[in-house]
Amino acid sequence: MRMGLAIALLLCPLACSVPAAAQSKVNIEQNFADSLTALPKEELAVAGGFYVPAYSSVAMSQGKLRVDFSVTLSVHNASETQPLVVKRIAYFDTAGKQVESYLKAPVALKPLATVSIFIPTDDVRGGTGANFLVDWAAASEIAEPAVEALMVGGVANAHYAFISQGRPTRTAGKN
Repeated sequence: MRMGLAIALLLCPLACSVPAAAQSKVNIEQNFADSLTALPKEELAVAGGFYVPAYSSVAMSQGKLRVDFSVTLSVHNASETQPLVVKRIAYFDTAGKQVESYLKAPVALKPLATVSIFIPTDDVRGGTGANFLVDWAAASEIAEPAVEALMVGGVANAHYAFISQGRPTRTAGKN
């Protein structure tokens, strides 16, 4: 009897757990309030963008097995002194169709601050060729932000984690 009760207590958190939902309804301004600051009053003279490959699913075992991954996109302000304005964070599927847009309006990151987008393992809308576009700007010359996606997942006893670094989509410089 005690053994059965102990097993039930151990399994209860698993039975009660709810899978994570896509972050589309999450308010970046709320979740990352400590990372954000007021938008610069000066004209945004410098701008850039990143394309970030992401893989919410990967084919394995000669294409006979699909492994799903959670994806965390992180946008880091690499400047020690000035804010970075993030103008767009958009998620696209394998066919290039936009799946989600994560900003209603531009936000400004404090120096060395970060915002993240999390896509849970069970959200496979992006597919094997998912990607993000991130557009940014600043009032003057600034260290280029670091933008990358971390994928984490597994099958059976094997676990995988890998990073995909963002690639600039246009030259950063004065408008």
